[in-house]
Amino acid sequence: MADPDLEEIRKARLAQLRGNSTQSPSSPDSSQADQQASREAEARASILSQIISPEAADRLNRIKLVKESRATDVENRLIALARSGQLREKVTEEQLKQLLGAMSEQEGGGDGAGGAGGGKIQVVRKSGWEDDDDDLLDL
Repeated sequence: MADPDLEEIRKARLAQLRGNSTQSPSSPDSSQADQQASREAEARASILSQIISPEAADRLNRIKLVKESRATDVENRLIALARSGQLREKVTEEQLKQLLGAMSEQEGGGDGAGGAGGGKIQVVRKSGWEDDDDDLLDL
């Protein structure tokens, strides 16, 4: 998607949001905050639907179910990339996986030790345990 298209969509959405905010000046502050939050969420969803493929959107939604903060970070990064014009086409599921891997390496410092960032799981298998079972049969 070209950057001018994205800019045009953002301007139209901003104009729509401004139109909605002037229609309800007498509502309470909490109601305005709720409306603002829902408009922001709607704008984010609109931008994301334009920049990621359906498969990638499905993966991102599954991530959101498990860890919402991680999904929000990924969404923020994707939106920033789109705004800077670095995305030329929709992000695929494979590209989303690569982005997730890069983000987890940055959080964990790239050491793979599985610190506070979640990291990778390392399975260590003990060798020779089958021989121990044979000893039990000889009794």
